[in-house]
Amino acid sequence: MKAGIIVTGTGPILILTSYDSLTHPDLVKKLGAKGISEFIGYELDWERVKDAYGTHFSVVMGDLHETDDLRVLDYNGHRVFANFNFEEMSGPIYHEPKREFHQAA
Repeated sequence: MKAGIIVTGTGPILILTSYDSLTHPDLVKKLGAKGISEFIGYELDWERVKDAYGTHFSVVMGDLHETDDLRVLDYNGHRVFANFNFEEMSGPIYHEPKREFHQAA
């Protein structure tokens, strides 16, 4: 399991995922389905996230089924950044969709 901060165009969110990386193609696809196609990601220590979120972490994890591979733990960017400092974040990991540029004729 991974925990990570995903910085999107609308602000940071904290996610939990069963994928082995924040750039796993299936995770990227799931984020895309939620309207997140371009992001900067930072992995966090699982135990540190668990400690920071306590009961809320347990509730979210209790709702995580084998077939569920993405959970948003926190969508309040102010709280996410209040809970973690930059030294705790790995990365950054950049993801943007492949862009095709066409020259006007």
